[in-house]
Amino acid sequence: MNPDTRIYHKSQDIVSRKIVDEVILVPIRRRGEDVDSLYTLNEVGARIWESIDGTRQVREIRDLIVAEFDVTGAEAEADLLTLLDQLSQIGAITEQGRRDG
Repeated sequence: MNPDTRIYHKSQDIVSRKIVDEVILVPIRRRGEDVDSLYTLNEVGARIWESIDGTRQVREIRDLIVAEFDVTGAEAEADLLTLLDQLSQIGAITEQGRRDG
């Protein structure tokens, strides 16, 4: 299956706050390695975070980024996949499933 058809949802263990163009992620259920952990997303990362809604496919989020920022599809996809991997590693998102089409 195409990885672009993946759909993610946000963890309930993370709260976020938007401050100007950035988003701060704060784990609310702390594991040992989460102590004193805050994660800051820049403007593009913040837009990606806002776009993760449990219904959008990865490719739809990529297309939003291409439309809103001065970036190619390949650059947007590479950065998006990196951020999704990082968010997954810290438990901020999980893959909900895939939708073809």
